[in-house]
Amino acid sequence: MDFKIKNLGECTIKSPLVFSTINDDFIANYVTDDEKVRLDISIKPDEKDDESLLEKAGVRERIFFDPSKVHAAIATCGGLCPGLNDVIRAIVKTLEQRYGVKTISGIKYGYQGFLNDYGIPHCDLNFKSVKDIHKFGGTILGTSRGGGNRTSEIVDKLEELGVNQLFLIGGDGTLKGALAITEEVARRKLDIAVVGIPKTIDNDISYIDKSFGFDTAVGKATEAVAAGNTEAVSQLHGIGLIKLMGRESGFIAAQTAIASHETDFVLIPEVPFHITGKKGLLAALEKKIAQQNNAVIVVAEGAGQDLLESKNATDASGNKILSDIGLYLKDEIIKYFKEKNIHINMKYIDPSYQIRASVAAPIDSVYCERLGNNAVHAAMAGKTGLIVGVVHQEFVHLPISAVVSKRNTVDPEGDLWRDTLDATGQPVLMIN
Repeated sequence: MDFKIKNLGECTIKSPLVFSTINDDFIANYVTDDEKVRLDISIKPDEKDDESLLEKAGVRERIFFDPSKVHAAIATCGGLCPGLNDVIRAIVKTLEQRYGVKTISGIKYGYQGFLNDYGIPHCDLNFKSVKDIHKFGGTILGTSRGGGNRTSEIVDKLEELGVNQLFLIGGDGTLKGALAITEEVARRKLDIAVVGIPKTIDNDISYIDKSFGFDTAVGKATEAVAAGNTEAVSQLHGIGLIKLMGRESGFIAAQTAIASHETDFVLIPEVPFHITGKKGLLAALEKKIAQQNNAVIVVAEGAGQDLLESKNATDASGNKILSDIGLYLKDEIIKYFKEKNIHINMKYIDPSYQIRASVAAPIDSVYCERLGNNAVHAAMAGKTGLIVGVVHQEFVHLPISAVVSKRNTVDPEGDLWRDTLDATGQPVLMIN
């Protein structure tokens, strides 16, 4: 994989941000393009050392854009996620207060805001208008799915508005749109920097340590598990079933199970399971109920899709529309114990939209602030077609082309899933 970052041209303008090039002078330093972060820090015995190096993010001493001539635009796309407003706030603050940029446009309702047939006006942003938005969930710019494939029209709108820095906050579909925009901008030989800030509550963006909003989601999901557990332990043969986000990646479900200390079973898309049979979920659940009178099950929304009838449909972003594993499990559990003439008390909780709409926890607010800051530093230096993320606790630039080449998933043979099994005590594999 090629991790080289594209530049619009030579950086000839002295940055208005005054830092240092000298160590040990108690002044923060500029970052040079020669500073790198190694992608892989662990090596298996039969592997060669992977020398893939990532460009370090941060303030450059010399920049490409004259701040007085910058027109920046920001859009949020896809589903809601804690921290969207924090990222918007950080981008606007850094553009205006650090670099002196005067023209910042908010593109409303995702990619649809670029398209003339929707007739959605953009809004003017400044630090005064975004100063307190981190106190609220959602996004002040609104969001939508789809439209990112209408690349030519989007770039037409960028030219019409005179935008030369574009910040796109979104997940896999959004970033694929950003990549297409970058390529069309290059084809037209336009000096427009396109910078992505990866947003997916499922934490399925490849290469980076985590995406923003994930820690908040795990915290809120743990509260839902606590409620399900309280209901379960308060009833005769109580069962708490909690469905969490995770279309293709079970990170939220797995980490919530570890964090809660109250989960007996966790089901994720990466690990197959059977419902019925001697080694299936229902038999294991019956045994757990007999042992401790109650049980808590966490299931990711994308788990067990092979057990359900496929909808064979996609949403506006091209994501497969999933069948509802939560309601399916609820019905199957009730049916199983009824046929066994065993009384149960089932409580089903789906906190997904409540979690997505949450205000970012402090740990995510810090992350969002730093992502927004570094995104602006990258754009001002004329870097394009990249995202800003954290790898091994270092902020780096990653080409969008690399990031969208695969999804990040839980390794069923890795240490996270091993520790999840330790936390739940469930069978290693519920397959007949």
